[in-house]
Amino acid sequence: MEVSNRVAVLTVIVREPASVAALNQLLHQYEDCVLSRMGVPCRERGIRLISVALDAPADAISALSGKIGRLEGVTAKTVYAPEGT
Repeated sequence: MEVSNRVAVLTVIVREPASVAALNQLLHQYEDCVLSRMGVPCRERGIRLISVALDAPADAISALSGKIGRLEGVTAKTVYAPEGT
């Protein structure tokens, strides 16, 4: 059975600076899935906003999102494009 890829955007909010290194390590582990990445520091609020465009099997996207979401002071949510996109 062939596994088809999905396109998704993973949105990450980092409130804990100490988690940035672990976050970058996870993104590096999944680099084959990453289409693009954009980070915006919100210094006045003490947070970092990151969006990651992904093209990968749904289970890989879900695994990455879950691992990132378990980091201390990090929130992650994923939005999938409609299937067939």
